[in-house]
Amino acid sequence: MCLVVFALDAHPRHRLVLAGNRDEAFARPAAPLAEWADAPDVVAGRDLEAGGTWLGATHDGRWAVLTNVRDPRRPRPHVRSRGALAADFLRGDADARRYAERVSGERGLYDGFNLVVGDRRSVAVVSTQTDGVTALGPGVYGLSNDRLDTPWPKLVRARRRLRAALSEGPADRADLFDLLDDRQLAPDAELPDTGVGLEMERVLSPVRILADGYGTRVSTVLTLGRGGGTISEQTWRADGSAGPFAELAL
Repeated sequence: MCLVVFALDAHPRHRLVLAGNRDEAFARPAAPLAEWADAPDVVAGRDLEAGGTWLGATHDGRWAVLTNVRDPRRPRPHVRSRGALAADFLRGDADARRYAERVSGERGLYDGFNLVVGDRRSVAVVSTQTDGVTALGPGVYGLSNDRLDTPWPKLVRARRRLRAALSEGPADRADLFDLLDDRQLAPDAELPDTGVGLEMERVLSPVRILADGYGTRVSTVLTLGRGGGTISEQTWRADGSAGPFAELAL
């Protein structure tokens, strides 16, 4: 997952509205959005290479989302998949703050990541980019492959569009998926320098990425109200065309 924008208590109908794209090599095996057979309360896609997830929720209102930190100049040795961080929270029963504090103490064991975990009481962010845990209150936030709200052009655009969508009424699934399908390239002068070179920075600058063998694999929309919610997933093929769509109630 390379981009996610989310709103906490920013609309009377929703305690969470989240829209995110997972960017990954198309050759890496993954299972689509579904209830997990080994953890039926969990609804998420699944990385079949390492077993974790990038984004998911549970029927009792817990949710988690993970982005990798893109900085090849500072590799970290790792002992397990970063996707396990999101999956373990969803399968467990620790509250969001306590879980994030535990992960913070172990973050040096993983390659770079940002993890946001939430439950009905709190939302917390933990990252290899910062010390400690950040508790989040009401507002509209964004994550790409750097720390929370780093103003990369695609994140700024996506966050602005999420704010606008919620200012006009309850979250509309079509608007959120349209936000995630933005393929506008950023101007060179606005591109970050993450150590991958200018040409690759251009390729990675749209909200939805399409490159040779790599790109946005799935777009996900998650909305949670005061009771239940829904999670929807649009898959994308390597040629950029739309694949299967799934939606499940929470």
